[in-house]
Amino acid sequence: MRIPILKLHDYLLISIQTEIDDNTAIQFQEDLLDKIHQTGSTGVVIDLTSVEIIDSFIAKVLGDVVTMSDLMGAKVVLTGIQPAVAVTLIDLGVHLKDVPTALNLEQGLVKLHQELGD
Repeated sequence: MRIPILKLHDYLLISIQTEIDDNTAIQFQEDLLDKIHQTGSTGVVIDLTSVEIIDSFIAKVLGDVVTMSDLMGAKVVLTGIQPAVAVTLIDLGVHLKDVPTALNLEQGLVKLHQELGD
């Protein structure tokens, strides 16, 4: 299964609508990095509203995706983080302190716009 990645102007939008298994997470990581490279996108919004729980592997992949995207010149904003997901990320030591967050996709786009100074 693949997670759809939509392009909107210079941004990529990802809304994860299902629980993620390890293979889907790795495929998502590869797809996102390829899409950033192909499109030259400067920003990424990852909406996690439908993700209710994550395990340690998925948490690590999410942290890696943020770091790798940043290295490629694309700022990431995370939106819709559920309480259980936030607790898991903190418990596992996944540090996302420099990653902007927002409550929903619309606010995430505004936040990304502000972060990039567009």
